[in-house]
Amino acid sequence: MNAATPSPGEAEAAELARLLPESDEDEWQLPPGRHLHYKDVLMHQIDHDTDHAQQAPAAASPRRRLLRPAVLMPAAAAFAAAGILLATLPSGNTDGVRDMGSGDGSTSDAAVTLGRIANASLKADTQRVKASQFVYTRSLVQGNEGELNAEVKLGAPYKQESWMSQDPAPVTNLGMNRESGKGATMPGQDVPIETSVVDGSEDSGAIPEGLERPTYNWLASLPTDPDALLKKLYAETQVIEGEETKAQAVFDKIGDLVSSTVMPPENAAALYKVVAKLPGVTEVPDAVDAAGRHGIGITLDESSWATREVWIFDKKSFEYLGSRGYMTKNHKPGGKPGKGGNPEVLYGSSAILERAVVDQKGMEPEAADKRG
Repeated sequence: MNAATPSPGEAEAAELARLLPESDEDEWQLPPGRHLHYKDVLMHQIDHDTDHAQQAPAAASPRRRLLRPAVLMPAAAAFAAAGILLATLPSGNTDGVRDMGSGDGSTSDAAVTLGRIANASLKADTQRVKASQFVYTRSLVQGNEGELNAEVKLGAPYKQESWMSQDPAPVTNLGMNRESGKGATMPGQDVPIETSVVDGSEDSGAIPEGLERPTYNWLASLPTDPDALLKKLYAETQVIEGEETKAQAVFDKIGDLVSSTVMPPENAAALYKVVAKLPGVTEVPDAVDAAGRHGIGITLDESSWATREVWIFDKKSFEYLGSRGYMTKNHKPGGKPGKGGNPEVLYGSSAILERAVVDQKGMEPEAADKRG
């Protein structure tokens, strides 16, 4: 491969960037859980293609991912993800960026804790959500702002509000986001969350309720028996071939569900019981969300991936607080995970501050209470 020929990883990023809207008005940010998830997907795919190119003289054409039906991802976020992937992990003063997220927890500890979380979930007073309503989430988010080939650099935390449609019918407009604060990409703007299709496709890109667009109605239809639910999730969760195990994909998918949805207590409890059955799940005795709240962490040793996510729960109520994302290896040839032997680097975190059900997109819970 000569200097003028882009690597498969670079081609992948370029292709994704080509499909993204050029206008800032079309850009938006994902809810916290999905933002980290799709960032991970892009990172892992480029990582895989780059490694393959270094090992094989004539690499195959890069595979196309996240094309259709896919939620639109802003160009800024795409290049930030690529920046994390190609980054040299922090050297020198990191201002607290380098952070060990793993503890001395064990698989048995995790099973006990997940059982307690499941029991606490059963006691939740969850409001049933109508198809015409929206799930509202207010979060504090902190992500990487490092440039390409630069160290990971956490940006300022910012508030993110999201309204997700609960319509069971296939839709192209999934909801709306609103950001505010110093680290916000588009502060004060109401930005629609929409789907996209490959140019020339006759498919509208509409997404029905299901695993990729979990509504309250769909979540309520899931089996509450942990074994039956595990079987269903294993059958329906897609994996990145050669990059992750089925258990890793299911863990991440459940993380999306518990972080950004409202569901019946029985279904929430069943999901946590499923997590306890996944191989490699461990407990982190102390983990901190983006709001600085300490809690118990649940994570999965994603040894085949470049990142690892920690879910954080309150130590007394076992309520879900937020998550932290770590890079677990360096992406430069011959590089080491972190200076001084640290194997992980924090690249993002979130904190769920409020979750509610509202009647209209853009309505805040206080306004909804007054109307009721």
